[in-house]
Amino acid sequence: MGIKSFFARPFAYFIARSIRRDARCAVRDQEKIFRQIVRDAQNTAFGKDHRFDEIHRYEDFRERVPIRDYEGIKPYIERIKSGELDVLWKGRPKYFAKTSGTTSGVKYIPITRESLPNHFGTARNALFNYIAETGNTAWLDGKLIFLSGSPELEDLNGIPTGRLSGISNHLIPKWLKTSQMPSYKTNCIEDWEEKLDRIVEETCHKNMTFITGIPPWVQMYYERLIAHTGKSTVKEVFPNYSVFAYGGVNYDPYRAKLEALVGAPVDSVETYPASEGFIAFQDQQSDPGLLLNSNSGIFFEFVPVDEIARENPTRLTLGEVETGKNYALIINSNAGLWGYSIGDTVSFVSTKPYRLIVTGRVKHFISAFGEHVIGKEVEEAMHHACAELGVTVVEFTVAPQVNPPEGGLPYHEWLVEFDTLPGDLTNFAARLDFFMTQQNIYYQDLIEGHILQPLKIVPLGRDAFRNYMKSLGKLGGQNKVPRLSNDRKIAGAILSLQ
Repeated sequence: MGIKSFFARPFAYFIARSIRRDARCAVRDQEKIFRQIVRDAQNTAFGKDHRFDEIHRYEDFRERVPIRDYEGIKPYIERIKSGELDVLWKGRPKYFAKTSGTTSGVKYIPITRESLPNHFGTARNALFNYIAETGNTAWLDGKLIFLSGSPELEDLNGIPTGRLSGISNHLIPKWLKTSQMPSYKTNCIEDWEEKLDRIVEETCHKNMTFITGIPPWVQMYYERLIAHTGKSTVKEVFPNYSVFAYGGVNYDPYRAKLEALVGAPVDSVETYPASEGFIAFQDQQSDPGLLLNSNSGIFFEFVPVDEIARENPTRLTLGEVETGKNYALIINSNAGLWGYSIGDTVSFVSTKPYRLIVTGRVKHFISAFGEHVIGKEVEEAMHHACAELGVTVVEFTVAPQVNPPEGGLPYHEWLVEFDTLPGDLTNFAARLDFFMTQQNIYYQDLIEGHILQPLKIVPLGRDAFRNYMKSLGKLGGQNKVPRLSNDRKIAGAILSLQ
């Protein structure tokens, strides 16, 4: 046992006890956070505009603060960028997390001194909780790979600005720095494929014990590592590799392929970080739900998904949510985000404690015919079809085909990159369609009512999705392919590259 793993164990148990305590007191902690952040922001420009000094209860807040997306807070962000103080939160942000939006272009999300523990303390807590649960501390004594964006930050009127994953690189504690890989120089390479080759060269001879990143880009790393070393599996290269931490996308569509590449079981820890805040993390290896981060400076609201486009939707606090219902996630935080829709949809699998799963994106759905198919449903259907027929999929996305060029009824078109093409693609499509009807009753009604014909699959060539992301300049880092969309822009762009 190394010195890091020796000292980590007692601290891990302390962290785990704190997490369990917070889980029991989630509703009470949310009420406390609500009062605290409203009081702290009274003298900001936003607080004055929305009369925070007159807010005494949640109902007052709900009346004064509408739900906004980035466009709604952008005028305040521009004031911060110009150098103004006390705009959304006290003083000015410690950092801007720079991220790309589908409609807003580049977004600048504030991270304040008060919100830093939410982002980076939570990542630490998730891993120490894993240690307390499993007893596995050995991974701390090896090398750790963080597959992330560039840590280079630009100066925006005195505010360091960059990708969240890049900012994270500057906040890794000193005691872990000696274990971190890749090198700073390699991490600064912008071209993802060049960067990946350098990471493989730097790491292939190391005692790698921990890897974290978004599954599709970790898969690329695994494949290039195996090709570079001539080994059959990742475990042959890294026999002590034991923990994989991930977030950003549902792991299930990638699980079979990644596990085959690794060649042996490896524990995984799922996290739910966003530029706007660290929302939840997996606190039990045996439970797929993610424990809501209920005591970390964020006051959460939840809006039934079918109401999110309304002018005055129902807004629920944590104590009012129910399991099995789909909600748009709204946050209010000590980073200065108020009534902010981060664009994700979630569903609670438990309320004792509050555990959730991410079900998709508010803007990523198909409802060309009133079916309102969401990301979770297409992923579940694909998972079941692949498991039943022994098929492995690299990546996929779904789009409506409203006016089929070949004529006939409209349908959902699935663009799929298979690891190996199924022997009977027609049967695979039929089983996939069956599982879709089990996931979404509206879709089932449209199929049975002959409004839609069963889905059709377009098999794509190798690296189709990687080439698409590369064409957008979004290969690697924290970028991911949308699972589905209500138009054919993504499908058309992918097919044009075939």
